[in-house]
Amino acid sequence: MPGRLKIILAFALLGFLAGVIAYVTYKEVIPVLIKSFPFLLSTEWFISGLAGAGFTLILIVLWAYVSKQ
Repeated sequence: MPGRLKIILAFALLGFLAGVIAYVTYKEVIPVLIKSFPFLLSTEWFISGLAGAGFTLILIVLWAYVSKQ
């Protein structure tokens, strides 16, 4: 299998897994968090911080897999 096709399929798989994780988070985890911490999850700064932390973690993990050090 050519190298480019492997990379495209790897990114397709990563995108699929990210979608599944986002779906499970939306359906299962967020309602539990809202019930447990309604005062904290209603603030915009906290939600923005969570989104930024998640995005940064995704970028770091991708960078770690791509770099060859």
